[in-house]
Amino acid sequence: MPTLLFAVLLFLAPSALNLDMFGDSLRLSLLVLIFVGTFMVPAVLTYYLLRIGYVQDMQLTNLSDRRLPYFMTALIYLLVAYLFSFQMRAVSSLAPEIGILIGSIAVSILLGGVISLSWQISAHGIGIGGVIGVIAGLIARFDVSDLFIPLLVLVFLTGLVASARLKLNAHTPAQIGAGLALGFVTGLLTVYWFFI
Repeated sequence: MPTLLFAVLLFLAPSALNLDMFGDSLRLSLLVLIFVGTFMVPAVLTYYLLRIGYVQDMQLTNLSDRRLPYFMTALIYLLVAYLFSFQMRAVSSLAPEIGILIGSIAVSILLGGVISLSWQISAHGIGIGGVIGVIAGLIARFDVSDLFIPLLVLVFLTGLVASARLKLNAHTPAQIGAGLALGFVTGLLTVYWFFI
């Protein structure tokens, strides 16, 4: 979901991140870094946990399987947010929002992990809810009208994701709704509180 969010922001509304002066190749390089840090590294580490027998499957269907991967992923996201905020000075001076958004995603994953200690909230819901929250926040707060059509497409995709999770009996409607709400509120508040 972070890759989807940043693909939309970097290529459909780069002005939302103050990166409209960057060329497509530089924006693509940023997207690849985000993809590696927020998808590849957590996926490889979760696969490692599967190989050593700590988790039973890559979908983390058991509640007990979710604990370490969630907290490990949140830690990785915090590290990526730190890198974008403090180590990549050229990017952080022009677009501090990248580090802020990745940090807020880490917070939502951490909250999902805490909730998953006792109840199985939908991580898919948290992810896509967060994407919608950020984009809706940018439209409402900064009038980034370039994001209106992507928002409509994302709302449609949210319906597909929620339907798929229900069809697979992976979650109840309450678990999906709670995930969507958590992600949406976290994304929206991030834009309202931390974006200048």
